[in-house]
Amino acid sequence: MEKKIAVIRGDGIGPEIVGEAINVLNKVAEKFGHTFIYDETLMGGCAIDAYGDPFPQVSLDKCLNSDAVLLGAVGGPKWDGVPKEIRPERGLLRMRSSLGLYANIRPTKLFPQMKEACPLKPEISEKGVDFVVVRELVSGVYFGEHRSEQVNGQEKATDIMAYTEEEIRRIAHVAFRLAEKRRKKVCSVDKANVLATSRLWRRVVSEVAESYPNVELSHMYVDNCAMQIIRAPHQFDVIVTENLFGDILSDEASIIGGSIGLIPSASMGSGTLGVYEPIHGSAPDIAGTDTANPIGTILAAAELLRNSFDMLTEAKAIEDAVSRVLDDGCRCGDIMSEGMKQVGCREMGRLICEAI
Repeated sequence: MEKKIAVIRGDGIGPEIVGEAINVLNKVAEKFGHTFIYDETLMGGCAIDAYGDPFPQVSLDKCLNSDAVLLGAVGGPKWDGVPKEIRPERGLLRMRSSLGLYANIRPTKLFPQMKEACPLKPEISEKGVDFVVVRELVSGVYFGEHRSEQVNGQEKATDIMAYTEEEIRRIAHVAFRLAEKRRKKVCSVDKANVLATSRLWRRVVSEVAESYPNVELSHMYVDNCAMQIIRAPHQFDVIVTENLFGDILSDEASIIGGSIGLIPSASMGSGTLGVYEPIHGSAPDIAGTDTANPIGTILAAAELLRNSFDMLTEAKAIEDAVSRVLDDGCRCGDIMSEGMKQVGCREMGRLICEAI
């Protein structure tokens, strides 16, 4: 295959970690006979410096003309003083809106080598942790009406949570398609015993499930799910839920892996175009020191291959390579522990390429 990838290195450690992810993608291309074409563009603070805009039209055009987007991290204290309408984070929001990215996909996987960094009891973590939270990204209470008013001499605040059938249906399809590539289980999380939006959510997700007879569907209340992620995370494969619940649950789940430096994230829409990035920030304090952990970005590249290019074998090759390097005791500073060998960003990328 020949595929075009828009590359946004971003700010801080972004250029370093994206560089190692590209090296890994090149190794995959060499091993499996693919061709990846990279189209570099700017977003975030560096785009403000170059264009006065955190996500200029030229960057949007390059993203739209690509098959996937690989993103590092944006922002930093250098741009804290710019007007709020052009802050680096505004570039992220505009990108998601312009590309129609309504689904956030965040895997949670505990590598066996990282079990000592996991806060769960060994008898729980040893059963395995490997699930994905699919979060609706552009609707719900975050995007509903927000108002404050005086009622009987007191201030009253109201936030509206609203969903349409189509908004639920499209995110459900993302979850079921993803489950077909994994262990074929979807857990839909809601609060249908209380919320009207959740009752609609449950009905529509159940309807969508009929189009995926090979995928098992279950339903769970969000409070129970929050408990089960800690009590028995091995039961989950794909969790799909609305915006607010997904925000909370995915952050809860992220701590299980031992470090945010290991966790990838994907934002997708109706087509195969997606934006793939690590969940951590730009860490400007360590930029240029070769101490950043590139594994989260490298695993984001694996998600890119799996979700946008349908390259399941190639994605697994990257994940297996990461696991082998960790098996060998190599660690970046954020996951370093006694008896392990500390390596820098470039060396970690080189070792993963070698393991592929």
